[in-house]
Amino acid sequence: MKRNCVRGRRKGPISVTWPVGGVAASALALLAGGCDSSLRAIDARTRALMDERSRLVGPDALPPTRELSDRSRVQPGDRARAPATNNPGADELGFRQAAADRDVAASLRTFSDAEMVLGPEAQRMDLRGAWLQVTRTGREYLSAEEEYILAAISLLIERHRWTPRLSNDTSVDVSADGEDFHYPTTLSVVNTLRATRRLPFGGEAEARWVARAAQQLSTVATDGYVQSSEIVLSANVPLLRGFGRDIAQESLVQSERDLVYAARNFEQSRRQVLVDIARDYFDILQTQAQIVNRELQLKSQERFLESTKEKVEAGRLRGFQQRLVENQVLQAQSSLASLREQSILQMERFKIRLGLAPSDEVEVLPFDLPLPEHATNPDQASEAAMAYRLDLQNRRDQLADARRAVEIARDQLRADLNLDVSGTLGTDNDRDVGGLRFDPGDADYSAGLTLSLPLDRRIERLQLRQSLIQAEQAQRSYEEFRDNVLVDARRSVRSVELSRFQLRLAEEQVTITESRLEEQQINEDTVDPQQRIDTELELLNARNARDQAVTDLRNAVLDYLLQTGQLRVAPDGSIKPLPVLE
Repeated sequence: MKRNCVRGRRKGPISVTWPVGGVAASALALLAGGCDSSLRAIDARTRALMDERSRLVGPDALPPTRELSDRSRVQPGDRARAPATNNPGADELGFRQAAADRDVAASLRTFSDAEMVLGPEAQRMDLRGAWLQVTRTGREYLSAEEEYILAAISLLIERHRWTPRLSNDTSVDVSADGEDFHYPTTLSVVNTLRATRRLPFGGEAEARWVARAAQQLSTVATDGYVQSSEIVLSANVPLLRGFGRDIAQESLVQSERDLVYAARNFEQSRRQVLVDIARDYFDILQTQAQIVNRELQLKSQERFLESTKEKVEAGRLRGFQQRLVENQVLQAQSSLASLREQSILQMERFKIRLGLAPSDEVEVLPFDLPLPEHATNPDQASEAAMAYRLDLQNRRDQLADARRAVEIARDQLRADLNLDVSGTLGTDNDRDVGGLRFDPGDADYSAGLTLSLPLDRRIERLQLRQSLIQAEQAQRSYEEFRDNVLVDARRSVRSVELSRFQLRLAEEQVTITESRLEEQQINEDTVDPQQRIDTELELLNARNARDQAVTDLRNAVLDYLLQTGQLRVAPDGSIKPLPVLE
């Protein structure tokens, strides 16, 4: 098949064969569009690869499922060489002086009410809702997903390097050789369709289809059209340095292993994010409980202040005792304002962690999270952590990577012995227009060996020493990480027991203090105001200690599951309950 591309100045058209015209047209079609569909195909391959790796990690490991954006839009100021800076001088700034006699308590109450009093459209969220929200919009969670996706894409890139890679080059040249003010001009077109592939044991093989066409545009005596084609097969194979499947495919092996590490890291990140969100959630509930406790104490003290005023007016108590109770009421109001500010700050940071805006209205609802306390001991926890911790498995396998790097460095000290082979099958040399009629009689081949002695391998020896030192560092780093895992696992068991013990003591202390306060309220006339104030404070501290103990116990159980590698996360981001063993 021939196609007219360019007409000469004197005679007939230039004719080129399909590899020149057809392949170029196909390349233009690829350049014209298909980007979106290509990205969708890449996303599908990436998801399939992550599904495969996550299944290898375990039945509860899940890959990312969100859809990725196809575009990144450039904003108007993104190309500015000097981005604008807004930094006015002091004379351009100003502020309004606050009144010295303002009601500070009322101002604080107004500020806190504006943040804590929610409208009817506020999003109400318990712990399960928070877990689900963080899997959708949480920045930490999304970043962990993207690290996993990037590792999968890196593996796809590396795998593609080991498949046949096609390319097509088309060059057009115009040349003129001047002689006695005559300039014969020649137009030549060369198209090369090439397929290259890495060999599994080292080296590279290539197949080329080269089509050449030349047309003399202006000559002194004659002009003509010349066309030929040839198929070239060549290979370069190392026989010493760089030879062997283990050496040649190290980059592919490392990429495959890196994706397993990424799958483990993502699953570990899911668990860590779940625990972190739960801790923040429990801290918010604890602060809210402290606010309730302080409000109850404040109301009780305000009632006590009223009765104290009556007794002072009746002459039964002296005035300083009333001032003592009044001061205690003011301290309770100040403490309540601090707690409300603490609650607002916790909520804003919690919303940011969930990926929401600080201005979004969110109400945290109580949630009864069943966390069974495991009957275990430090030795059993250590065994579980050594067996199940995914980050420890990564460290163990990365130590093997460091040992393989030493072998790669040793291989670089060997001599180079390369085998080069090639064969060429072209069209008939006696024909000006060869077309696609290849002539086996004009085939050429060549083979040769190249030996390069390692006269200077100083850099390679230095790199070997580097890899040996890095392997020793990796060994020590793994041992230190392993020992810390054991310590954390054993500590987590003791923390659960200690938290349970502290909770029981705190509950008992609340019961005792409530009984004492009830007795003082019954015998109010015989109780000194200072004793009543002290009991109120003890009850407040006891209730706060009880709420803190509840939070500590929940966190301790979650930490035990996390440190021993036994925490399992459901697709909606919640904790999967573990079956009770008989």
